[in-house]
Amino acid sequence: MHYAKGLRVRHPLVPNWGIGAVLEDSADDTVKVFFVGAGEKKLCLRELQLQIVNGDGGKHPILDNLKINADDGLRFRSLPDSIQRFLTEYPGGFHGDKFAADERDYKLHAHQLMIELLGKDQFRRLLHKKDYDEICRRALKVVTVTNLIFPHEKMSLKDALDSGDHKRRFSEVLYFHLFGAADLKTRFLEFREFLEDIQAAKWTIASYFLFLMYPDRYMLIKPTITKDAADICAFDIKYRPELNCATYKAVLRFSEFLRQALVDLQPRDMIDVQSFMGCIRPDKSLKSCGKKTNGHS
Repeated sequence: MHYAKGLRVRHPLVPNWGIGAVLEDSADDTVKVFFVGAGEKKLCLRELQLQIVNGDGGKHPILDNLKINADDGLRFRSLPDSIQRFLTEYPGGFHGDKFAADERDYKLHAHQLMIELLGKDQFRRLLHKKDYDEICRRALKVVTVTNLIFPHEKMSLKDALDSGDHKRRFSEVLYFHLFGAADLKTRFLEFREFLEDIQAAKWTIASYFLFLMYPDRYMLIKPTITKDAADICAFDIKYRPELNCATYKAVLRFSEFLRQALVDLQPRDMIDVQSFMGCIRPDKSLKSCGKKTNGHS
């Protein structure tokens, strides 16, 4: 039987491999298939007939956003294997004391500080008074309370906000970014344009404030961590180092996929998901999986 590229299939003898996507048209009695539970497999078809999966049954977030030949030679790891790696470091999972101390508490504190200092009502009152100095002071306080943005990036932002005009523009653009009625793309692109103008266009800064204000919806992008986690899962986040909305939206899709896939561990928000990404990185020793002291979670 011929299997065309893109066809969704299952292996009849190995059901735990899950759904697969044919990577190339079958030829010479062989076919390459990527299975969500096992990665890429080259199968001999002489004594095997794959089960074809049609319609909604063949849909899967990984296969719908599949990335093969990941950058940096990272190898696919099944989600159960990644979960086991995470639980080796945090036996209590997302709700254990160790995870709270290492990963969650300080990020949750930053979220609460963000609401306290730059919640919509407080922010609007400061804008009305044109108190741009105070808005920038509060924003920088929220930035410095965690190590999620690298020190040199924090310094670039702080230096850029020494200018009075930059303070005004930052205040107005950040309010629109957080609370504007426009769609996400419009708000993101306006914030990006300002960050480019002040030479602070980094993924961490571009995604930090939305992540802390709305951790139930938005994800922090730390490029190495986010990209490595996506590559391990073979999920294409369309990564480019330059700020762009396609990458940001793809990261949100990947984050929501993980959140749903980790449902048995009961992640509360994207804070938990972001910490999970940091823990499954291949170059992280399990003893320093994502602690707040390492500066990279």
